[in-house]
Amino acid sequence: MQAAIQTSPVSKTALWAGRVMSALPILFLIFDGVTHLMQIAPVMDAFRQLGYPTSLAVEIGLIELVCVIVYLIPSTSVLGAILLTGYLGGAIVPHVRIGDPLFTQIFPIILGLLLWGGLYLRNDRLRALIPLRK
Repeated sequence: MQAAIQTSPVSKTALWAGRVMSALPILFLIFDGVTHLMQIAPVMDAFRQLGYPTSLAVEIGLIELVCVIVYLIPSTSVLGAILLTGYLGGAIVPHVRIGDPLFTQIFPIILGLLLWGGLYLRNDRLRALIPLRK
């Protein structure tokens, strides 16, 4: 039997803060995914530098954009956040492997924190599931 989870309504301030926090990484990820599909020179150069075949650019861009779409649909946003967390985790490894600067290595973590933080502020069910204590 499923236990009832009490939820409290989201304040307008939290809702808008969550939307802004979510919008920042989403806009970046949409831009990034589209540049993968367009196969622009800087993306192809980055693929070669990171040791990936350039033929994977479109496939990776499509995966990224599908994950973003799943995140943007309110009823599937938690699943989208989980998928994007995996995607961003995979983005960290090649930068660590080739010894990129620290900011380049942690940038996907920052995006993930913004995605989850924005979702946490917007979604009362997620806040009930993961309550922060004072």
